[in-house]
Amino acid sequence: MFATTNQDTVAQLLESVGLAGAQASDKLQALATADARYLKDLKINVTNSLGAATLSKKEAYFIGVAVAVNEKHQALQAAFEKLAQQEGATDKEIAEVISCTSLMNANNVFYRFRHFVNKEFYTSTPAGIRMSIMANPVLGKEFFELLSLVISALNGCEMCVTSHEEAVVKHGTEPQRVLDAVRLGAVLRSLVVLL
Repeated sequence: MFATTNQDTVAQLLESVGLAGAQASDKLQALATADARYLKDLKINVTNSLGAATLSKKEAYFIGVAVAVNEKHQALQAAFEKLAQQEGATDKEIAEVISCTSLMNANNVFYRFRHFVNKEFYTSTPAGIRMSIMANPVLGKEFFELLSLVISALNGCEMCVTSHEEAVVKHGTEPQRVLDAVRLGAVLRSLVVLL
């Protein structure tokens, strides 16, 4: 009885992120076999986070693409790209999500270094990292900043998180939208750990 229910939970979880019919990982299978209560929590967390009222489906799927790129999970990236395209996403928008994720990885390392070392030379010298895509993003400034915030939170860069949160708020973004976006990133990362 439990095994069937848990297998159904695994199948529903994978379906919710566009991986319907995919082979469940050994980690997910182990949770299903052990009747781990967390499996149901994870399914609810993923479903609720993807369905947050402050994010459109396309935006939620873009965050999914970014998390998958950041965590180097190609199958999940492809699944979220397909879901985003079903919501009207263009190739340019998807490319910009990928570009934003890459740029934030450079910035997160660089600015985290500045913050950790905290020496005048490093903090006052220009970064020397081109960021022209931030000037006029296809995704719009508000969502580009929100996406940058999510990736920076995943990568643990305090300076970038603070900077992007301030920028998003200046665009008129409500705190609930910020929280929903970051929660989605965090929950999807917890899923990737098991994929």
